[in-house]
Amino acid sequence: MYCKLNSYKVNSKAFLLALCLVALYAFTIPPKHIIVYLAGDSTMADKEVKAYPETGWGMPFHAFFDTSVTVINKAKNGRSTKSFIAEGLWSSISANLNAGDYVLIQFGHNDEVPTKVTYTPEADFKANLVKFITETREKSATPILITPVARRKFNTNGNIEETHEAYAAIVRKVAEEQKVPLIDLDKESQQLIQTFGPENSKLLFNHLTPGENPNYPDGKTDDTHFNELGARKMAQLILADIRQLKLELANRIVKGQNKPTVNPQAK
Repeated sequence: MYCKLNSYKVNSKAFLLALCLVALYAFTIPPKHIIVYLAGDSTMADKEVKAYPETGWGMPFHAFFDTSVTVINKAKNGRSTKSFIAEGLWSSISANLNAGDYVLIQFGHNDEVPTKVTYTPEADFKANLVKFITETREKSATPILITPVARRKFNTNGNIEETHEAYAAIVRKVAEEQKVPLIDLDKESQQLIQTFGPENSKLLFNHLTPGENPNYPDGKTDDTHFNELGARKMAQLILADIRQLKLELANRIVKGQNKPTVNPQAK
């Protein structure tokens, strides 16, 4: 009887040790590697050196994540949902999606302008967004809709003006109908720009005086495209919303990357 009890005690200790090792191993398994694709226009796109300091918010975005995430920026200058599909940019994403991946989708700047060849009527814009969502979900990946980022446009009273009203509303409506995570960058970037104000908000955009930068010898006044500071501020807004939405992707954000302080006077 003594031997049996002793054996039982030994086996119990061995079992507990094995259980602890299994638990320890479970906590040390690295997360599955995923890809975050960015689909959008020039406000999101990677830029050539000759365009510097113009910077798409997708350029600093990759730095927010740990090594389990690869960000692939497919956004291109001047693209709308229509041209993004026609040129095969969308199929280059959908064909390579795997379960657990994410697709951040931000269009509207070029879809909404009737004088551009990239113009997409409202009904087609909505249908294209639904296409992106459907094909992403078919691969067990997660689509995230983003309203078009605001332009810098103030009225005479110094208040920011809405420039994407119709197309931003379509994005919101599609997100609601399709039950897709929504980042309302139009609204949030307006708030950020308003906080900086009519003059200081130039610090976020590609505003240059003549001779200031060799890429723009005659200077530049661009209230649509960001410089490095503006791009990072917009990327940080996206980051904060990923956390707010409690997406699994939020668990892969590098510790210490927080929502920006939007007060331009704060130091």
